[in-house]
Parts: sequence; C-alpha cells; structure tokens
Amino acid sequence: MEKFGAVLGMAPGEVPVYSSDYGTADKKDFPDRRSYRSFVDGIFMGYKWQCVELARRWLYLNKRYIFDDIPMAYDIFRLRSVRVIRDGSRLPLHSFKNGARRRPEPGCLLIWNPVGEFAITGHVAIVTEVHDDCIRFVEQNVENKLWPAGQTFSRQLEARITRDGGYWIETRLDKVSLVGWVMQTEDATFAEEVAETDKAIFSPLMAVVGDTGQAGSAWVDTGDPAGAAYVAAYGHALVGSYRHAHSYICLSETAFAELKRATNEMHHLFMRATEHVLQDDQLLNRFNLPSALWPKIRESWKRRRNSMITGRFDFGISSKGLKVYEYNADSAACYFEAARLQNEWAAHFGCRVGRGSGDDIFTCLVRAWKAPGIKETLHIMQDEDAEETYYALFMKSTMEEAGLATKVLQGVAGLRWRQGRIVDPDGIPIQRVWKTWAWETAVDQVRNEIEERDIADIHPDYSSSPRLVDVLLRSDVLVHEPLWTLVPSNKAILPVMWMLFPDHPYLLNSQFELTDDLRKEGYVAKPIVGRCGENIAVVDAGESILRRTEGRFGDRERIYQSLFRLARQEQMNIQVCTFSIADEFAGACVRVDPSLIIKGGSDIMPLRIVPDNEYRKMQAATAE
Repeated sequence: MEKFGAVLGMAPGEVPVYSSDYGTADKKDFPDRRSYRSFVDGIFMGYKWQCVELARRWLYLNKRYIFDDIPMAYDIFRLRSVRVIRDGSRLPLHSFKNGARRRPEPGCLLIWNPVGEFAITGHVAIVTEVHDDCIRFVEQNVENKLWPAGQTFSRQLEARITRDGGYWIETRLDKVSLVGWVMQTEDATFAEEVAETDKAIFSPLMAVVGDTGQAGSAWVDTGDPAGAAYVAAYGHALVGSYRHAHSYICLSETAFAELKRATNEMHHLFMRATEHVLQDDQLLNRFNLPSALWPKIRESWKRRRNSMITGRFDFGISSKGLKVYEYNADSAACYFEAARLQNEWAAHFGCRVGRGSGDDIFTCLVRAWKAPGIKETLHIMQDEDAEETYYALFMKSTMEEAGLATKVLQGVAGLRWRQGRIVDPDGIPIQRVWKTWAWETAVDQVRNEIEERDIADIHPDYSSSPRLVDVLLRSDVLVHEPLWTLVPSNKAILPVMWMLFPDHPYLLNSQFELTDDLRKEGYVAKPIVGRCGENIAVVDAGESILRRTEGRFGDRERIYQSLFRLARQEQMNIQVCTFSIADEFAGACVRVDPSLIIKGGSDIMPLRIVPDNEYRKMQAATAE
C-alpha cells in the first residue's frame, strides 16, 4: 500500500491517480475535513482522493467540462448533462446499462451499484481501453498500489459480447455489480431512460378497514413476552383513539424506495459529519458534551466506528419531497411496533392491502447481532418504563435468535463491586451491555463531577453501589450503542450537516443561530439534546408561533431548522420513521399526531407499502 497522496500512475492526459489510504494521511497536512477538499483552477473537484474526485478532475483536464455535484458516486448514472467550463453551456449525457448494445468508449464513466465493497456510495472509474474480451480503466479509492512499470490503467475486468450484440462486463469482486456506463454523446440509441422520481406519489395516504368489531377483541400475541408486556401497558391497541382503531397508512413503492435510498445515504453522511466534528474542538464544543469525555468519545469512534446496531431517522415526506428532521442514533425506539405489532394488527383486522413496512427488521437484527461474534453474556439494561420493557424484551428475542446469552436488568439495583469489576445480582461480570437508556442520561450524571478533569482520573466509590455511569463508561464494558453515537444523536449535528452538504435534497437548512433566511421561510427551534418532542417551537414565515411544547430541556442550547410541514390526513400529521440496522435500511413505521409536533405519546399507526398503480387508484379515490 502506498501512503495517502502518493502517485500510483498517470491516467491519459497526464492526470495523476493518487493513493487514498486515509490511515496514512499526515495529520499535520490534513488537520480537518476542509484540508481534504481538492481544487483545480479554483473549481471544486471533490475530496482527496476519492473516486468521484478523479472522475471530475480527469474530465475537466481532458474535456474541459465537469458533471454536477452528486451525493453518491452511483448518482452519476442519473445525470443527464455536463457543464462546459468555458461558457457554462450544457452537453448531453446518456447512460447505458451493463450489457447494452452500445459498448463503452474511452473517456466514458463506469458506474458501480452501492453494494458489496462499494456499499452505500457506489463507485466510478474512467474507461481508457475497450476490447472484446476486457475493459481497462483508471480509478481512485480501490487499490492503493503502484502500477507496474509501463502500465497505463488501474485495473481491467473481463468482458464478453452477448448473443444480441450487447457488451457485458464481468465484475470480479464478490457481491459487486456494475450499473453500466455514462457517456457524453448526442446519440441516445440503446440508452436508458432515467425518469425523475414522481414526488406526486410520495404523500402518505390514510385508509380504513371495515369495522366488524375487531377492535373489541384481543389481537396482540401475548404468548410472546414482548407482546405480553405491551398489552400490560397499552392493551390491544396501536392508537389511543377508537376513531382511528381501523385506520392505517399507505405509502407507494416509489416512496418506500426513496426512503430506503435516503436512509442509507443519510446514515453515511451523518457518519462523515461525525468524523468531521470529532476532528474539530471548536465544533465539538457546540455539542455541550463534557470536555473530559472527549478523549473517550474519540477513542470510541476510532475503535468502534462500524459497531452501531440500531438507529432511527425521522422524516417528513410529501409531494413537496423528502426531508430528514434528525437521526436517533442512540436508544432508538419503535422497533417492536414496526417489526411485529403492525403485522399482527393487519392479520387480525383483515388488512390485505400491500405488505408490511417492517417485515425485514427481525431478520436484520438477528444478522447484526451475529456479526460481532459475542461470547460473553449480553446484559440488557433498562429503566422500568413500560415502553422500555417491551422494547427490551423484543430486542432480547433477536439476540437469543442470534445465539447470544442474555440477561435483563431493570435499573441498577443489585449491582455490586467485586474485585474492581461490576457484577450483576447473580455475580455475573458485566462485560457487554445493550441499553435502552440514552447516553445523555449517563452524561448528566458526570457533567458536574468531572467537567475539568480527565475521565481516567475519576475513580468509582467502591463503598457505594455502582451507578449507571459507572457501568457505561468503564473501559472493560462494551456498550451498544457506542459512546460516539452521542454526536450524531445530538441536534447540533444538523447545522454541521448543512455546512458540509449545503442544499442536499434530503437536508433542511439548519443553523446554530437564527438567520433572516430562516425567519422568511419559517423554522423550528429545537434543543440540541431533547427527547419526545419536548421544548420545541414551530414558527411560520410570519414569525407566528404555530406550536410550542414544554419539557425538561428548556435550558439546553438550541438549533434552528427550516420548517418542512408533515403530511396531513384526517386531521393527523404523519411522520415517517426509518430504521437503520448495522448501517443499512431495514424498514419503516409512521407516527401520527393531531399536533404539528410528534411527541413521545404520539400514536404509531400501521403502515402498508402498496404498488404504485394501487396507490394512484387510492389517491384518485381520495381526491374525489
């Protein structure tokens, strides 16, 4: 492997191809994310030395045009033009799927799907040679090795001519697939028609099943411990109002696909923003986390960057588009309702429309728990809140399906010290923890104690029973979710996201200070640390307060986010929540409330995913 920034070889036109081995980057030369930005003649090319950066730089230097900014490499396949630098004019782009009867040409772009080695982002390379049996190309951010003497390409892949005259490129890496190639040409023969996503079928629709008295009988499976705990708390109901007992929400397949795409993309970008924050003391200070914890948070990120199991995004989706409100990367709830309850509701109430939106959640969780190879007992730590009880029991079932030994602990009563370690009431050492508590609960316990001291200097009081913080912040205890999830869960990440990815189609303008632009369009004021919709103010463009909630977080710093109204049906505002498991989309649910603000007590209504043609029929019937 060559050190970051080393020249691996020269692409046609004497364009250098660089090593992107980020682990060898010199922190003195690259102290923060801004230092990784690549410019040529004052024009932004991308981030050093990623695949997109080379593609844009090569086109600029050899063709004198560039493609527009894109969120991910695979998005290039959807572009329809490039911009000529000299006069700003546009030239047409056309995309051809792998196997198309128009073969690629030198100078066109190869595009990979966001799977396998190129998960989330996809990949792009520049074609240099095209032969009947192989194709050669240059690329960055795959193999950081020097090219052999005399070689003029990064890699080559086998190719073949199909019976119908198509050109098919074989991908040699497991679970990697090629979308096709993108070419600047006037001739659209054999090109793909890439239609714009139809936002007109984004909005959630409310529907009802016939009332045959189903709401009066039991339907939650109480043979399952999580189901029994749910019924003990809320009975056999998902919504609190009988008026909506037979109601459910529908989303089109197109909207669901867009939510999947947005979830995967936003998770990836939130992780990039987290890394950026952890490299910048000034930014990290905006998160109001005790400075004594910073080294431990950074160490958590360094060692456990890919150890996140569960997270939940909150989205607004309507015919106006799709926007993310925030990322609950720590102690995310609603998994049980999405994975189990809404399907049990559908079976009991006779809802045959579409399919469930959380059908894959249980399987994804089992897979995620198997991956780390956990051998120790996994202690499930929760408070005695009813919601935490059934959620903990549901998660326990996924862990045990994965073959893990588990034990539920309600509260910290009964924990004790033994030879400098914490053991549970049965004397089993606590080494692995999954918690329903938010990390902020533990942080609150130490804020006043260690603000100016290093956490390593704090010694527990062995004469007293262990506290929650004593468990969660011990170096010999591995906690899910990792400590670094404090950063993406904190709403101070939202202005950072807007700073790093301005005008991204899924993001809302978010700022640390209230700006004139936000006043003009309306905004939402949120505490950087808050839960259950508390201490939020919704303000319209006329600066009238549309809705305000009180709560426990009124003394926290705030951020300001552009107002994007929730879809509304039958006097209910509808927020879509999507679940990220082990960094990938796993399903969705909806929360509904007559108020503009979704709160902890807001209902979860069953969500069904229907084919686009069925959705359009429902939409037309609703409009009549």
